[in-house]
Amino acid sequence: METEIINRVANSGLVSLDLEELYHPGERVLYDLKDNLYMGMILREKDFRAFLKEHDWSQYTGKNVAITCTEDAIVPTWAYMLLTIQLQPYANTVVFGTLTDLEEKLYFDAIARIDPEQYRDARVVVKGCSKVPVPVAAYVELTRILKPVVQSLLFGEPCSTVPLYKRPK
Repeated sequence: METEIINRVANSGLVSLDLEELYHPGERVLYDLKDNLYMGMILREKDFRAFLKEHDWSQYTGKNVAITCTEDAIVPTWAYMLLTIQLQPYANTVVFGTLTDLEEKLYFDAIARIDPEQYRDARVVVKGCSKVPVPVAAYVELTRILKPVVQSLLFGEPCSTVPLYKRPK
């Protein structure tokens, strides 16, 4: 006797959301101000401004740039602001911080473009496995914007989920 195979996942009404699809493919670059420090300790304004004029900023075209200083030096805030001014016409994104901070910013920007209303009253599964690194902060941000509108929120794969939230009746 033949029995029909029923795809329960397809019939479940679950909506799958994969953060991997929000991954920005652009190159990530860390610009470390330590290379602009005099004797590895001091940022001299005159030298720094000369560097800013002479440097080829077009090499950052389309890249995602995190600016930081990994040396234990006092770097004035205006230095980071001047760097941003030089990078902004070329780079896709500029942030202060680490490459992790940059990755979070890219995901936050992508999540901000999601219209939560498209998930109103839906049963949403946020996929947990991906081929690209997705920061935990992105999952937290996505949860923050979805919880007010979804009927339920789950984590994992549609065939094996961890329930996170269910709206009270």
